[in-house]
Amino acid sequence: QVQLVESGGGSVQSGGSLRLSCAASGFTYSSYCMAWFRQAPGKEREGVALIASDGSITYTDSVKGRFTISQDNAKRTLYLQMNSLKPEDTAMYYCAARAREIYDYCSLSSRRYNYWGQGTQVTVSS
Repeated sequence: QVQLVESGGGSVQSGGSLRLSCAASGFTYSSYCMAWFRQAPGKEREGVALIASDGSITYTDSVKGRFTISQDNAKRTLYLQMNSLKPEDTAMYYCAARAREIYDYCSLSSRRYNYWGQGTQVTVSS
């Protein structure tokens, strides 16, 4: 049984930093996609960043240069370092994962992910 558990959310002022963590258990695929998504009230879920098992990384444009996705394979943990936070970054942040098939590629489309965490709230005040 796959479980993804996020932590690290909180409330910060504009310009501040937070680091989100996602502890994965039962996720044993050697080829995979892992990603961070966020959803603000009244808005659609948005892909923020992804990392593939081959180390390739993708960011959505609005977070490039401010957010960094990384993973610790030994700890089976995914991270999202968020710097220079803005009020528009306020949202519930979710960790997601899926197996990656041959000739498949990772993307920030939420429909492709079948494992999700419960979310952690990030609030940025101006």
